[in-house]
Amino acid sequence: MPNTYVKLYVQAVFAVKYRNSLIRENFRKELFAVIGNLINETGCSTIIVNGVEDHVHCFFVLKTTLSLSEVMKSVKAKSSKWINENGFLEERFEWQRGFGGFSYNQSSIGKVYKYIENQEEHHKKQTFKDEYLQLLKKFEVNYDENYWFEDLISKESSSD
Repeated sequence: MPNTYVKLYVQAVFAVKYRNSLIRENFRKELFAVIGNLINETGCSTIIVNGVEDHVHCFFVLKTTLSLSEVMKSVKAKSSKWINENGFLEERFEWQRGFGGFSYNQSSIGKVYKYIENQEEHHKKQTFKDEYLQLLKKFEVNYDENYWFEDLISKESSSD
């Protein structure tokens, strides 16, 4: 075969450090647009970015020459820098280490898009932690619950 033909649909989910509610409404939409543009800058194609005050969902087509980790490292670093440089918060903004990554087939695009689009409504009924656990289980991802979230407890113990 003389060429490579691939289309990988990926949802990446990542949280604010310690799951703090720092993604405020006054800059939320602009942040999601920035994140979408940062994904596109990597050569991937953004479908939708949305979330709520403590986490973000990104749905995009992954460029075949990049790993998901490379894309997320760039997006998270540049978007946190954007938040801090624009002075939206009094404290320093950071994303939590790591992310969740989930792949989808062509027939799921509409359903995933709608799910991400309706995050505010969805989170009136379910916490982020429960949502994330549900995704991990649905996709049969092995995880260690001791390491899947940085909690305030670990923040407090690290400052001792």
